Amino acid sequence: MSIEIEASDVIRLIQQFLKENNLMRSLATLQEETSVTLNTVDSIESFVSEINHGHWDSVLLAIQSLKLPDNKLITLYEQIVLELIELRELGAARSLLRNTDPMLMLKQQQPERYLHLETLLGRTFFDSKEAYPDGGSKEKRRNVIAQELSGEVSVVPPSRLLALLAQSIKWQQHQGLLPPGSNIDVFRGKAAMKGIEEDKCPTHLNKLIKFNQESHPEVATFSPDGQYLVTGSADGFVEVWNFTTGKLRKDLKYQNQDNFMLMEESVLSLNFSRDSEMVASGSKDGKIKVWKIQTGQCLRRFERAHFGPTLYLTFSRDSSQILSTSSDKTIRIHGLRSGKTIKGFKGHTSAVNTACFLPDTHNILSCGLDGTVRMWSIKTTECIAQYRGPLGPTGVEMAINNIMLLPRTSD
Repeated sequence: MSIEIEASDVIRLIQQFLKENNLMRSLATLQEETSVTLNTVDSIESFVSEINHGHWDSVLLAIQSLKLPDNKLITLYEQIVLELIELRELGAARSLLRNTDPMLMLKQQQPERYLHLETLLGRTFFDSKEAYPDGGSKEKRRNVIAQELSGEVSVVPPSRLLALLAQSIKWQQHQGLLPPGSNIDVFRGKAAMKGIEEDKCPTHLNKLIKFNQESHPEVATFSPDGQYLVTGSADGFVEVWNFTTGKLRKDLKYQNQDNFMLMEESVLSLNFSRDSEMVASGSKDGKIKVWKIQTGQCLRRFERAHFGPTLYLTFSRDSSQILSTSSDKTIRIHGLRSGKTIKGFKGHTSAVNTACFLPDTHNILSCGLDGTVRMWSIKTTECIAQYRGPLGPTGVEMAINNIMLLPRTSD
């Protein structure tokens, strides 16, 4: 389903960006050429309060970029002139009355009303009854003006253009259209090109993370955005490391307080969601837990994900499901929203080492100790294709430990 976006809304996003970056001439030009006005203030309550308290310098500054009806502008400027006369700021009142567009418009359209202001300006005293007839007062006039002008403006969240661009980029990364953690060329809509680097094998040790013998790591993985290194240990701890220092990440509040993500048995499998915000862990007793990496909160747990150790797991593209394999010879799909096992796939004759969703989202691939790679239909859970690996030196089928999908293009 396509979403229609009004051109005027796009122009207002640009206008807000110009206003927030104090590019007022560009803002004025854009409003004049497009006849589209922003008409936003930071806070309607503050705007109304400034009018009610007579802070006219702030009010005039706020309305510079607004497009207001002529009659309401005239009423506003008229009130400012009256209050300047009351304060005996006659020079400022005279300048405002004779040199501003709203007052010149008043002179042309309602000359008697304009002459009334000139008369008050020429008096040696200020008579509030003459300025505000029929039982009116300065406070009542301010309140009326505040209510009228507040209906002409609105409030929107700050930096909407940048926020929408950030959300768009994050969605594209989430969908696999952009590589996570990369520098994005927003104008071209692609990841910034990097120079071709020659693949080289590591030649030196960068950092060494030491564990106790009882808590040795069984599995480790980096997040897609390259910000986290997570390990799963034999004692059930899931820990996040600073891979540049080789120490635990203490910027994560829960780890700084010695609270850790924890499984009841050895952690055998780990994997991140595409957006690097969740990490799933599978354990020796067949359980799966899904964690929020920033807070350490357990978002979902599957107590009986498998009847044997959970050997591998991975998120679906939209992070709504988890695909897992086990030594119990099965592959299963678990729903994060429902917290239940949705699908089960049986056919391997030994432990299933790895599985993955195919890009078509209709099928999955798996491989195992039985030396086969199998394709399964997610809809029917049936095996629709099977591939056997090479035989070993003794004539026995060799175990297949992993599957690697090759992209169709270099992009």
